[in-house]
Amino acid sequence: MDDSLVIEQVRGGRTDAFSHVVERYQAPIARYLSRMTGNHDVAQDLAQDTFIQAYRGILKTTSELSFKAWLYKIATNNARQYHRRRQLLSFLPFTGSENFSVGGDDPVSDSVGDRLMVQQAMLKVSHDRRTCMVLHFVEGLKYREIAEVIGTTEEAVRKQVARGSKDFREAYGKLSGESQ
Repeated sequence: MDDSLVIEQVRGGRTDAFSHVVERYQAPIARYLSRMTGNHDVAQDLAQDTFIQAYRGILKTTSELSFKAWLYKIATNNARQYHRRRQLLSFLPFTGSENFSVGGDDPVSDSVGDRLMVQQAMLKVSHDRRTCMVLHFVEGLKYREIAEVIGTTEEAVRKQVARGSKDFREAYGKLSGESQ
């Protein structure tokens, strides 16, 4: 079902039509948020918050709205808010994957280790650059759509993606022990 049709149905009182939006975008939004936060469980919670906020705000939107970009904008704001709260609570000890050990010649372990290094390197890229990179490379949004999501110009998005890619390569090189 087309997004604009779903929006019109929800505005017309068919609140159950919003389930089509959730079914269509839940996996991509959760995947995006997972890459932005580095935590699958947090990403699931933030994705749920994103859809609740979208549902509550759908009546305030205009008909020419790019619904996909609007959802990603809500998700991006939720990820930013999560990072702000996390900084405020930075006095708490970090528990996560720092004790994760990868060993042996097991290809599954190597694959998990590689993914972990990629995630750690991505988290070293600034939030704004990481946002642009994930929206472009992972979620497949065009520069124009990303500019709409984060409220900037296409040229600024291009620069953020290029600089973020450079930052990622440097961070990944340091984590993997490769010299630059």
